[in-house]
Amino acid sequence: MTLAAELAAIGTATIGEAWPNACILDRPPRPLAPEMIVAGPALTVRCRPGDNLALHRAIASSSDEGEVLVVDYGGSVESGPFGEIMAVACLMRGIAGLIIHGAVRDSAQIVDLGFPVFAQGLNIRGTEKRDGGALRLPVSMGNALIQPGDMIVADSDGIVVLQAQDSAAALSAAQARLGKEAKILARLRAGETTMQILGLPHLERNS
Repeated sequence: MTLAAELAAIGTATIGEAWPNACILDRPPRPLAPEMIVAGPALTVRCRPGDNLALHRAIASSSDEGEVLVVDYGGSVESGPFGEIMAVACLMRGIAGLIIHGAVRDSAQIVDLGFPVFAQGLNIRGTEKRDGGALRLPVSMGNALIQPGDMIVADSDGIVVLQAQDSAAALSAAQARLGKEAKILARLRAGETTMQILGLPHLERNS
């Protein structure tokens, strides 16, 4: 199993709690279907709202299987620059998924393809193909500045960003947290309470 696959299997909630330097996106793009999960190094794209040429360029340029398209579309949901045709193109190039600060289209078809897409909304309006945008440069998304190659982990709980050099250490920390949580769950099933297990204080209620 790859590092990205191991992080995806653990999930964003555990990673975000286990690794203090993880950037947890505020108001993150949401998955088109609850079961969608993706993790991989960021292939960053700056794309002018109303134009999707930069997305076509990014897909064609991807040479590292497992990259995640991370697209700064300015937060615009006035058009849908990504749809079924691009999703198939991504699958053929080995791209793992898409996270866009903007909208997409063809949501049902994308879900049927099993291609993970996280977006701010849906819009069927088309786009021009005139602005080349920028590839593999830092992009802003909410509270995060995402560098090319940063590790992205996204699921129905949220999206976390790890610096590339932190990914292995973050995985180890998340695995350790999973071990602790497994012990807590076992004690709960044995009849203890969270108050007992976590040593929480029994505060007197003011009258």
